[in-house]
Amino acid sequence: KTYQMLEEARELKAHGVDVAIGYFEPHGRPDTIAKTEGLELIPRKRIEYRGSSFEEMDVEAILARNPQVCAVDEFPHTNVPGSDRIKRWEDVETLLTAGIDVLTTMNIQHLESLNDQIWHITGVRVRETIPDWVVHQADEVLMIDLAAGPAAPSGARGGIRARESGARHAEL
Repeated sequence: KTYQMLEEARELKAHGVDVAIGYFEPHGRPDTIAKTEGLELIPRKRIEYRGSSFEEMDVEAILARNPQVCAVDEFPHTNVPGSDRIKRWEDVETLLTAGIDVLTTMNIQHLESLNDQIWHITGVRVRETIPDWVVHQADEVLMIDLAAGPAAPSGARGGIRARESGARHAEL
């Protein structure tokens, strides 16, 4: 998903569109990280919470920069307490309201209406969900599907997470 989002961002930039990356989660994938080259990355905002420092998307910096298009990874993310908004999708709504188009990513299991079905199939209750009405507002939704079995060809180019990371992700 992230790889495809960055491909789209690069294509837009090549066609003269002002594009910036508002949030990118690399997950240690070298080929995906390489896709950020040549794209402006807006620095993250540090937030202190319970004695630890966390990094979140800096919505105010994105608004000040005002790109035509902003790439925002991890759409269902729950922001650290103390952030201006609870969910990243709410941050994206703020960008859209300001007239900034957004490219973003999410797994299908994060769609709120599928939550019970995902739980029955996998036994995992997904806690970070996106309301269906938010997704319905999108101008375009692109579904990225991986083949079953060894995750080639995208696995070969670094397009998916390592097995232990994926297992950790499934516990969300």
